[in-house]
Amino acid sequence: MREVVTRRYKRVCEEKKIDGKSAMPSLVLIDGGLGQLHAAAQALEGLEIINQPLAAIAKREEIIYVYGQEDDPVVLDHHSPVLHLVQMIRNEAHRFAVTFHRKRRQIRDRATELREIPGVGESTTRRLLAHFGSLQAVKQADVAALTSVVTKPQAEAIQKYFREAVVGG
Repeated sequence: MREVVTRRYKRVCEEKKIDGKSAMPSLVLIDGGLGQLHAAAQALEGLEIINQPLAAIAKREEIIYVYGQEDDPVVLDHHSPVLHLVQMIRNEAHRFAVTFHRKRRQIRDRATELREIPGVGESTTRRLLAHFGSLQAVKQADVAALTSVVTKPQAEAIQKYFREAVVGG
């Protein structure tokens, strides 16, 4: 949490210096309990950001802790529209994070198979996936299509690799 908050608000501070606009939010809402709240607060203090409203929502109890008032947490009724809004915000943040990590893992996994081909490195793998859109499309491409992205020897090696994988697999 400390690392994420530090990276995010360090960038906000740098952007503020560039364009002169105040980009600080009205409230920073942290997903987690007191430990996460204090880690976020330490990160902001490390960046010399003070007087920034900061709160956290503890998942199981659905209790909202406000930084500086931790001894008096906000306990909302389970039918409260405010609680439902905060839950929706948290759930959307979770969905966004999970989607992001799945996409990164998927790209990493796809890249691994291409990287097994002699002569195909990381940048070539990125170019192939960007051009063809998927590993399946790279597998189905002929040498002519592949040579629009890579050299002819690389294209032939890629096609040979996948042809042998189909025969051998």
